[in-house]
Amino acid sequence: MKFDSVDDIYTTNTDIAAELESLVGKLPQEAAEHRPEGEKWSVAEIVEHLAMVEDGMSRICAKLIGKAEKNGEPSDGTISITSTFEERGVAIAKIKVEAPEMVQPTGERSISESFAMMAEANDRLEQIRPLFATFDGNKHRFPHPFFGDLSAIEWLVLVGQHKARHIAQIRRLLASN
Repeated sequence: MKFDSVDDIYTTNTDIAAELESLVGKLPQEAAEHRPEGEKWSVAEIVEHLAMVEDGMSRICAKLIGKAEKNGEPSDGTISITSTFEERGVAIAKIKVEAPEMVQPTGERSISESFAMMAEANDRLEQIRPLFATFDGNKHRFPHPFFGDLSAIEWLVLVGQHKARHIAQIRRLLASN
């Protein structure tokens, strides 16, 4: 996926979030909590996982772009996505990945509660949006368990890619009901 600006990333992420909302926002509780045979998570648990992950990703983005702000490192407007990020993005689409324990769903959060948590993460991302125009979002890095060291820009892209991956999973679950 090619992005010409941070605004392109935010727009893509907003579109993906709207797709998720449209897909599960009005799903009856019984359907949301149903776990088809052989599946580890229900739709509600997938959405809970997304909320926990996005909360963490938004905090990582804020931390990384905050370092660039603190150091006075200006942005030149470049969106740098490493080839490693792109290659691992292709690779992860073909495999099943076990989520780390800290982002395993508990099954205790409703879809609406998870959407509220995602809204808080999105608010955090919106608050730092102007910083990406001013400060270098490519310089500082933080490790991801599969992708390796990612910049704030790559973490921001990953917010949407992760959600898109799970939208496909939800579509498969709903089709199997």
